[in-house]
Amino acid sequence: MVPLLVVVLLLSFSSFSLSDDCNTEFLFNVDFPGSDLTFLYSPSVDHCQQLCTQHPECLFFTFIRPDWTTDDRHFHCFLKSTTSGQPTSQTQLLGVTSGFSLKPCSPDPLPCFSQDFENVDFFGADYRTLFTADYNERQRACTQDPGCQFFTFVNKDFSQANIRFKCHLKFSWPVPAPPNVERKTGLISGFSQNIQFPQQIAPACEGKLFQSTNIPGSDLLSLQAASSEHCQVLCSAHPRCSYFSFVRNDFTCFLKDNLNGLTFEEKEGVTSGFPARFCQLSNDWIKRTHEGADFRGSDIRNEQLDNAGACQAKCTEDLSCQFYTYLTDNFSDAAFRRRCFLKRVITMPAPPKVNKLDNVVSGFSLRNCVNAVQ
Repeated sequence: MVPLLVVVLLLSFSSFSLSDDCNTEFLFNVDFPGSDLTFLYSPSVDHCQQLCTQHPECLFFTFIRPDWTTDDRHFHCFLKSTTSGQPTSQTQLLGVTSGFSLKPCSPDPLPCFSQDFENVDFFGADYRTLFTADYNERQRACTQDPGCQFFTFVNKDFSQANIRFKCHLKFSWPVPAPPNVERKTGLISGFSQNIQFPQQIAPACEGKLFQSTNIPGSDLLSLQAASSEHCQVLCSAHPRCSYFSFVRNDFTCFLKDNLNGLTFEEKEGVTSGFPARFCQLSNDWIKRTHEGADFRGSDIRNEQLDNAGACQAKCTEDLSCQFYTYLTDNFSDAAFRRRCFLKRVITMPAPPKVNKLDNVVSGFSLRNCVNAVQ
């Protein structure tokens, strides 16, 4: 995102320069009050710390544990930031744990979460259900399904008898997509050349695209994408996407869900296609730069650089950076010319909601783990 004021830019820069120390310590029963950016649901303090690490602005956090008794805000992960890079205060508070972002610690971009969570429901984000008999089978079902990021399993003692042994496979985005893409003169945007995805063993394939073609209706959701190839990667990552249409003028990627049929119509400025389910798409979309495109928001830091190539190189060498926007010498505001904004979004598995629920167990895919269940 391009700041409106020089002072905002300077404060943003200083907030990262003052928080360069790697601090992995958890503070048990300590709250960092105030300074909230947002809250997300998280099943554990380790997961909450990784959410903070991947969030572009988060520098520290407070996690409300399941033993919290004041109200029902269990599993709330409050992401926080200050211009100094440090909490304004610390207070004793039972049932919470606080800590710091791992951004200065060269964090793993694909963290592994091998813990299971008893009597915890990862609510929502279901795309498939099946019945499984035991622990290994439920874990294996999620780990080996390319779309599964986490799961909830209903065990043999669950109150509703007819859904016992049911495993709910769930999805969250593993592919980075800028939250906003706009056309603007004097900007060049692109992706890190070191983006890492969950490992897939599959042959390479060509993703055929239908130029000047729209597939109307059956919209599952719309996202921002940098190109039709990027849109195809997003469709391929979502287990319910049947096909897609990408509108070049406003960078909108329409994912569509209909396996009963489709209709092509000629339409200039629109490219359509199908997901790649059984092969690995080319990563050429990552290498491409986009002149006149602004990947707005999600800034992690910014600095002055000579050209867009240096900005891309800086993003590639920073493991926290997924994409960037560079303001060229033609940018309208001379104060911001030749400035490189490094950016990222959260791509690790993140349940939309976490609840207490007896006789269920939840967990994550082990796809990123060294000792994954085979």
